[in-house]
Amino acid sequence: MGDLAQARIEQEQAQARQREARDLIGELGELYHPYALDSGRTQPLEHLAERFETVWSRLYTLARDADLPSRGREHLAKAQRLTTQLLATVTFFFATILAKVEALNLPPDVHQAVIEQLIPAIYLERVAARSTAAESRHRLRTSSAQLLAPLRQGEHPLQQLAPASRARIEQVATECADLFQRSSSAVEGRNGQLSLFHHGRHRLSDSKLAALTAVHNFHIRRSDGTTAAERLFGRSHTPLFEQLIDQMPLPPPPRRRRPPPPRQPYLRPLAA
Repeated sequence: MGDLAQARIEQEQAQARQREARDLIGELGELYHPYALDSGRTQPLEHLAERFETVWSRLYTLARDADLPSRGREHLAKAQRLTTQLLATVTFFFATILAKVEALNLPPDVHQAVIEQLIPAIYLERVAARSTAAESRHRLRTSSAQLLAPLRQGEHPLQQLAPASRARIEQVATECADLFQRSSSAVEGRNGQLSLFHHGRHRLSDSKLAALTAVHNFHIRRSDGTTAAERLFGRSHTPLFEQLIDQMPLPPPPRRRRPPPPRQPYLRPLAA
């Protein structure tokens, strides 16, 4: 009885480590943004590096507690070495947007509003559009709207500019927000697509195996024109495709796509 209790405790501890590891990996993804997702504030490079180091340190502790094999530790170390490149990308992003905004020769108060509010707001909206969770999308769009609200007030210096100047500022701010691109294996071109295609063929599900068996027995024909089922039972059968047409229901009509709402200018003044 004691051995069973000990085994149960060890299993619960292993599951807890797995949950914490998943949370930490998710935190790494949330950290890799030039702006904090909860507020839109610029993430100082020193603070970002410190948070990365904290997460990696905790992951190494979990790997040690779980007695991770050496190969797994090597993968973990390889991933950690990418931190330098991630921080360099964030540094390059801030240097680039600063140069683009300075080229506009804006007044100091407008320059600060573009750097600290307008570009972060647009960036948060971009992140919200790519988010798959409704709660996350709502939170990000709320933070974006809060950053944009002061800029839309009639007394704000941005609203005192000519419409053409505001449109130019908005265009540059949008370009700046779109500079930071987070890559993933799903968008790496043909090599990534081939890798995913190969990965999906490592194990066959029961349904795919059954479908392949049906194709082999009732569709593939030898040079004499017979299928495996015909040779086994000694008589012909209805072609497989015709059987599918008879048994499969018609597919539902395609869903009607709603037209996207017209995009409103970010610097559209609020109604009085």
